[in-house]
Parts: sequence; structure tokens; C-alpha cells
Amino acid sequence: MRETIDAVVAGHLCVDITPEFPSGSRTVGEIFRPGTLTNVGAATISTGGPVSNTALPMQRLGMNVKLMGKVADDAFGRAVLEIIRAEAPGAEAGMVVVPGEKTSYTIVIAPPGIDRIFLHCTGSNDTFGSEDVDLDVVRRARLFHFGYPPLMARTYANGGAELVKIFQGARSAGATTSLDLVYTDPAGPAGRADWTGILTRTLPHVDIFTPSVEELLFMLRRERFDDLAARAADSEMVALIDGDLLGELGGQCLSAGAAVVLIKCGYLGMYVRTAGRDRLEELGRGRPGETGQWADRELFTPAYKVEKVVSGAGAGDCAIAGFLTAFLRGLAIDDAMRIGAAVGAQNVTAADTVSGVKSWDETFRQIRGRPPRQEVTIALEGFQHDPVAEHYTGPHDGGRR
Repeated sequence: MRETIDAVVAGHLCVDITPEFPSGSRTVGEIFRPGTLTNVGAATISTGGPVSNTALPMQRLGMNVKLMGKVADDAFGRAVLEIIRAEAPGAEAGMVVVPGEKTSYTIVIAPPGIDRIFLHCTGSNDTFGSEDVDLDVVRRARLFHFGYPPLMARTYANGGAELVKIFQGARSAGATTSLDLVYTDPAGPAGRADWTGILTRTLPHVDIFTPSVEELLFMLRRERFDDLAARAADSEMVALIDGDLLGELGGQCLSAGAAVVLIKCGYLGMYVRTAGRDRLEELGRGRPGETGQWADRELFTPAYKVEKVVSGAGAGDCAIAGFLTAFLRGLAIDDAMRIGAAVGAQNVTAADTVSGVKSWDETFRQIRGRPPRQEVTIALEGFQHDPVAEHYTGPHDGGRR
């Protein structure tokens, strides 16, 4: 009897090196001042990227997940495989190990109370291509999730032809498809790529699209991104967004072909907008049994409060893991948003990207306990607050018509 696979998670994978910063540390400017020394604690060595940060939390939440990433035959590559085997034995069977390349790594600078800074080497991710996706495995999976093409040079080269090929293959294999992005260096080759064109060609083959609002603005509304970045200065850009902007971005992604658009908004929460029932009927093997409750929805869910944030690295990936797991379990969209927000909040309580995540039963009990939410500090004009459901329904929500 062939093994049933809930999800294949493919794409970017690296090793994260996260030094511990004591409470009351200096500012980022002081830490990076030339000629100075900053005392830090022990370093946490963990895996990073969606192949780890989304797949392993899904495994903790009870999903049978297979990983497809690429590492080199070096010390970092061996460390990555060792961590994956310890967390999810057998899940690494789809990993590709290549000689003569360098495994990707990230140095995560995450002082308490300051948004994280990444020093990243893309390494062997840059050569990942469609041949690294085992479609025989994908044909047995309900969901195919791919993440971080901006950190994988081959996938965005030539107008994203390789990325399109990857998603065409996954769709033809019958899986529900999901795509996540990542912010990239504006001065680097990925930052200069035509992301509007790449997404226009890719999203017709994507069912669930899970970017952050900053990533979408950078790729689809560059002038607006630059304006908000200048206004934000040293603060976080998400504080300057509003419901109208989220609605515009969500609508643009639906028009490009996606069926479910989940936009991560950092410490504020998450926004989702979905297509009509006809499009949702095309979602592949992972499709919910009752698509009507997912059709024509627009919701904003505030984040859960966290008493002590240790590190925000991987929080978005973990939120996606919670949302996708709830989707595959057939939950309604409002519960999927709650689960996503809860798993994202669990993540930030640990220094690494996985160990804070709880089991499915623990997480479900957590949201049923109605833990406190973050205060909504952005304008949501036209949205209606539902105190029972603990979310805001947008003006495009079908349940309000």
C-alpha cells in the first residue's frame, strides 16, 4: 500500500546561526559600529527556509510531510540533514546532496525588541530547478508548497521560466499548489528582477499564495513600497498599511490567478482574500470538502499577544504551516486563520524556528481558550469587527452581501 502524503514542501533551505542577545542589548547601530565588540550568548544552530520552517511545524501538527531541498556535501549540509532527521525521520528522503557546491547559511541578528536582520548566503539554492522536484512523490501528495524563489537564482532567471515549470508540474500531478515569497536585497540580482512579470506568469498555476505585505509591495507596487519605506525610516513598514491597501493587493493576486491569498502582516496579524467557488473547485487533492465556506471571503485576523518574544525568525513560515495544516484538515477559513496566527505566535517564543511549535491538539486547545489578541492599530475602513469570531470581515467578504 502506497504511503499517503499530506504535503510536499520544496524550495529554499539553509542552516541558521542565531547568537543569543541578552535583554537590554545595544541598538543595532551600536552592535554594528566598526571597531567594537558585543558580548553575546550561545548560538542556536537550526535549519532555516520554508523547507524546514514550514515543513517541520506541519509535521509537529500531525501532517505527513516530505521535504525537497538542496544542500552540499559540506559541514553545513551535514548539519541540515542531521537536524531534519532528528525532527522528522524519513522526511529528508527527497533531499538532494550535491558535491562541489556550498550549503546556504544565514546569520540571524535578533536582539530582543528589534526586528531581525539576516546575513544570508544563497549557496546551493541557486541551482535548484524543476528536476529537483520528484513528481512521483508529488503525485501522492495532497499539497505542494514551494518557498522563497527570490533566494533561488535559477527559479527567477529568464522571467521565472523555471518557477513556472515547477508549478505546472505540480499542478499536472494533481496537488493543490502553494507559493511563499521572501524579501530580498533590492541591490542584488533578485531585487532587479521583473517580479511583476514573474508573478503574472506563475500565479495562474498557484492555488494558495502566502506572501508578506512588504514582499508584495516590493514586487507589485515598487513606488508605493519605496514611499512607505522612506516614511517608516527605522520603524516597521507594516505600521503604515491599511485595509484598502490589503484589499488592492489581494484583489490583484486573485485577478492574476491565485485562489486563496494569505498576506502576512507581521506583528499585526494576517489578511486573507479568496476567489469564487468555481475557482476553488480547481484546488486539486487538498481541496476542502465544502468549498463554499472558503469562497469569496475577506478577513483580517489580529495576531495573538506574546509575553516574551525570543526571536521572530521563521514566524511567517510557521504561521503558513498552521494555516495550511488547518486547510488540509478541512477546517473553516476563520479557524484556519486562528491556527495560523497561533502557530506564528508559538514560533517567536524560541530562539530557533521550530521548537516553539506545539502539537495540533495543544494548538487547537490554545485557540479555543481565546488568548488575548494584539490591538489593531491600522485603519480598516469598511471592515466590520466580529467579537465572537475575533476577526474583521472586509468589504469584499461574501458573507456580508
